Amino acid sequence: MSILPMAGFVLLALLAVAFAAVPVWRMKDSKKRRALLLAAIAVFLLGVGGGAYWMVGRPLLAQREAEGLATRDMNALVPYLIKHVRANPKDTRAWRYLGQIYMTSGDPGNAARALARAIEIEGKTDPALNAAYGEALVMQSGGTVNEQAEAAFAATLKLDPSSAPGRYYMGLARLQRGDRPGAVTYWQSLVNDLPPTSPLYQTLVDRLAALTATQGAPGGAPDPRQMVASLAARLKANPDDALGWVRLMRAYTVLGETGKAKEALASARKAFATSTEAQTAFTTAAKELKIE
Repeated sequence: MSILPMAGFVLLALLAVAFAAVPVWRMKDSKKRRALLLAAIAVFLLGVGGGAYWMVGRPLLAQREAEGLATRDMNALVPYLIKHVRANPKDTRAWRYLGQIYMTSGDPGNAARALARAIEIEGKTDPALNAAYGEALVMQSGGTVNEQAEAAFAATLKLDPSSAPGRYYMGLARLQRGDRPGAVTYWQSLVNDLPPTSPLYQTLVDRLAALTATQGAPGGAPDPRQMVASLAARLKANPDDALGWVRLMRAYTVLGETGKAKEALASARKAFATSTEAQTAFTTAAKELKIE
C-alpha cells in the first residue's frame, strides 16, 4: 500500500484523539484517572477509525482509482474492464482483453467466461478467439481437452486449417481418447510447418517418435531402437537441428553403438560447418560421450 493514505489516516486519528483528550486533560481529577481515560479514548478512536478505513474505505481500490489506467499492474485493470463491459455489454474487444488478463493472471475459469461472452456476441468467426477460448477451457480442466474445448478447436480449424493451437490441441484430444493415429496426423502436419528451432517442434518430434514406436511395439511398449531410428531418419531428411544431432549421438552411445554415434557426429559437423556455436556444442558432447 502507498504510504500517503496511511500517513493521512494516522494524522487524522491523532487529531481526533487530541480533540477528544484536551477537555479531559483539563478536568480537575487525579492524573492517573485522566491518563486512563485518555488511553481509552485513544484506543476507541483508533479502533473505530482504523476499522472504518479498512472495511469501508478499501484503500487499495482507492489507490487504483487514483492511479487510473496508467498503472503497470495488469490486474488493476480488471475492475475498470468489468465496469466497462457492464456499461457496454456488446464491446467484444473489452471482453477479449478481460479474458486475456484473466489467463495471464492464472484464472482460466473467468477467462473462459469472458471469451465465451465475446464469442456469443461475434459468433464463431475469429479463429484466434475460438482458439483462446479452447485453451482457457483446457487450462480450466487441468490439461484435459474436453468436448467443449474440442468443439472450440474444431471451429478454429474450420476457419483456419493452419492454426497451430488448433492442430496441437486437436492432436492432444485424439491422444487423450486413445486415437494415436489421429494424434500423429495432427502433430505431423504441425511439425512440418514449425521451424526446427521452435521449442514446440522439439516437443512434438519426441512425442511423434514415441507414438510411432509404440504403435508397432508388442504390447504397446516403446521400442528404443525404433525411436532412435525415427530420430535418425528425421535428421537425415532435415539436418538443421543441432540439438537433435546431440540427442542422436547420446542415444547411440546409450545403445552401445559407438560407431553410429561417431557417424552422427560427423554428419552433424558437416550440416553445421559454418556455425561455431554448433561445432562447440558437438565437440563438448563428443568429449562427454567419449566418441572422439
